[in-house]
Amino acid sequence: EAAMQKIETGISELLKRQPVTEQEKDAYIQDLQKAMQLLLEEVRDLEEMVALLQKKRFGSSSEATPVQEEEEPLGVFPEAELEYKEDAPEPFKKDQRGVHKISEAGRWKLTSSNETENRIFDLDEEERICPRCKGKLVWIGKELVREVFEYRRPKLKLVWYWQMSYKCPACHKKGRSVIVRASVPKPLLNHSLVAASVVAEIMYQKYVNAMPLYRQEAAWKQLGVTFSRTTMARWIIRCAEDWLEPLWDAMRKELLQREVLHADETVVQVLKENGKTAQSKSYMWVYRTGMDGLPSIVLYEYQPGRSGEYPKKFLEGFRGYLHTDGYAGYNQVPDITRCGCWAHLRRKFVEAMPAASSKPKGLLTPAQVGRDYCDQLFAAEKKLAELPAEERQKQRLAVEKPMLRAFWRWLEELEQQPLAGNLKKAVQYARKQQPYMENYLLDPRCQISNNLAENAIRPFTVGRKNWLFSDTVKGAKASAV
Repeated sequence: EAAMQKIETGISELLKRQPVTEQEKDAYIQDLQKAMQLLLEEVRDLEEMVALLQKKRFGSSSEATPVQEEEEPLGVFPEAELEYKEDAPEPFKKDQRGVHKISEAGRWKLTSSNETENRIFDLDEEERICPRCKGKLVWIGKELVREVFEYRRPKLKLVWYWQMSYKCPACHKKGRSVIVRASVPKPLLNHSLVAASVVAEIMYQKYVNAMPLYRQEAAWKQLGVTFSRTTMARWIIRCAEDWLEPLWDAMRKELLQREVLHADETVVQVLKENGKTAQSKSYMWVYRTGMDGLPSIVLYEYQPGRSGEYPKKFLEGFRGYLHTDGYAGYNQVPDITRCGCWAHLRRKFVEAMPAASSKPKGLLTPAQVGRDYCDQLFAAEKKLAELPAEERQKQRLAVEKPMLRAFWRWLEELEQQPLAGNLKKAVQYARKQQPYMENYLLDPRCQISNNLAENAIRPFTVGRKNWLFSDTVKGAKASAV
């Protein structure tokens, strides 16, 4: 918008000029040609922007390189119709006697927490009579006929806590009162009837299944109890503050001791925040450990903005490799080796690729070439993924280092050509991120992309589509914890 206003202002000034001499006319024509070139570039940028928005709105959301172009379903049919297959296998198989049993493909889905039940079908006492001689039948054994999956809806129960008290009769006779009461577990929240299992279910439905509280309110009513959304929100916030924040603090201390981390951030809207309008942006930051062979730690942190001061403060004391996207705010974090993300760079080239209808047949566009360079790196990484760390490090330098040199040479040649639109943005992004893009080669535990952090923050973005915003800062912080 600012660029277009600048061009419009320049053209307005040009139109006011009245060249008289031949020299003035020549200069006027040159200025008009420059203005026309700027307008054409702006039009191309706008056309690319419209095409990209249309692709995001109506096209496939996947960035995977297609093996062949096929028409995608429009996504307007129910899942059952789309996924239906006549020959889809059941998770059962028949044994030699024809008995239906759970196959290995289905059995692995059962865990130790799944309840099992034996359902016995027996003859009544009066049925245990021989139909021929009327003699009494005797039991000879049982046979497994089939196995089936059954589902039982959750149920809510009210539990009374009774405290038993005892007194000493001998002391009572001597005028001494001795009463001993059984110990009773402390309540989850003082002056509250809620148990940990209920709050855990509410949190699970909200943060794992992305079910907003107003829908949970209706679900609890079906079980015969009324938990208002405001009450459930208070339970979540208080339990996060009283029980989960100490655990979060301990996990953060452990996370900062690791040597390879990933970070990312996404927008969150908070309606009631001091000094900010309800429409302003706040941010949810995610920090997680890398592929270091140790138990994974994933932590979220709410902050009112996107300043680099926030990761700097959170990561205070961390020394190691930090995987990020191209956001420059991470440069404020001291004493780290920042690793760039090739998935983000690849996305820039994908966004610069022309629509299928405008592709020159038989030729690869520069954006496609850039994407293919990235694909070759990812393919090489996939082949090396299962190697021991030292061998992977050696093979990376032998296989991927030449690929990287070729990519930067190609980029340098491309920069000599006139560039515009999303392709120009992709090239500028690559050049700006170049200092960080090869740092993953320094340690075999480092990754070629920041996908670990992106995948960690995706459940939050999915949930955000359903519950849309946080009402208060306390609620946003509780969501993070």
